[in-house]
Amino acid sequence: MSALIHHFVVHRLIVNKEEKIEAIPRDNCLAVTPEIELLAHQINHSFNTKPGKGVGHFVTEVSREAKVENEEGEAITQTSTENVAEFAESLKQYMDIQKAAGDNVEEAFHAFSVSATHRLVRTLAEMGTVETGFLIFCQYEYLATQYLMIALLNTRSHVEVTHSLDLSAREHLDLAKMQLAVRFDLTQLDIQPEQQRYVSFIKGRMGRKVSDFFMQFVGCEELVDVKQQNKQLISTVDAYLASASLDPQEQHQHREEVKSYFKEKIDAGESLSVDELANRLPQNEETSSNFSAFTQSMEVPLEKEIQPDPAALKQLAKFTGQGGGISLSFERKLMGDRVFYDPATDTLTIRGIPPNLKDQLNRQSSMD
Repeated sequence: MSALIHHFVVHRLIVNKEEKIEAIPRDNCLAVTPEIELLAHQINHSFNTKPGKGVGHFVTEVSREAKVENEEGEAITQTSTENVAEFAESLKQYMDIQKAAGDNVEEAFHAFSVSATHRLVRTLAEMGTVETGFLIFCQYEYLATQYLMIALLNTRSHVEVTHSLDLSAREHLDLAKMQLAVRFDLTQLDIQPEQQRYVSFIKGRMGRKVSDFFMQFVGCEELVDVKQQNKQLISTVDAYLASASLDPQEQHQHREEVKSYFKEKIDAGESLSVDELANRLPQNEETSSNFSAFTQSMEVPLEKEIQPDPAALKQLAKFTGQGGGISLSFERKLMGDRVFYDPATDTLTIRGIPPNLKDQLNRQSSMD
């Protein structure tokens, strides 16, 4: 990550004997050792490579809906508001202390993390949600920007072979299955809070959103759907390359350049810049405009800065789709070469079927 780790602490959430969520806080912050630096790097990398993240900002209140019965016994929906500013206020107090005292604020960071952990426990209890694991708080600096990462991780068992060839069971943090994490751009929060882009979070998988309880814990509201932003960006790149009258090979080369730029930004944990991307794409000779100007001429212009979504890389490289018992995927460069689409008849023609599929088809044909 090539980042400077300022503070790192881990607390634990368990289900106690009364079957309630309970926090077991650590007494102090961990010393920043090479092992902690490596773990912080791995957590940050795992966060950066998670697809489908959201971007948002702090709010003071959120609305909650609940089903209740009226006097006639009929079920009605009742809406109430809840103050969720506690986390933001606590974070601001810590940042004020840091401004006054510099980096020597380890005790203040630890106190902030413990307070936040207890708030998460209360939020889980209020929402009737059970989540256990290790709650990690990490403050670090990268490219002159201060970040705060909060992640809830579980463990996974693995077996080691010792030097004496004995087997030993160990537990390790399961970063691959990290689904509950939020990162704050503390520098933007301090300098440009009006941008409302200082919170980014994993939205979860299979329709489950972190906002169910984790976003309520921090008091955050989603402002930008990163997945939709990236889809719009890729569609705009396709439209721009098509307007530039390039042959298929040239279009493929430029898409590879866009992929390379995406990977650079994902690995660095940085936002995409439309202006930077424009410098990597050809200028349209017919209109004498570049990609940046092209995006602004659209009905819904792209934002100048976009958080990259790793899932967009697949869209750049392949056409994919499934439905009605059919699942298809092929590289974009094959369109017009080995794969042909006729929109008039809604027909896709493939020349040069993969050998393993061809073998299955031939065997089936011989049975019919």
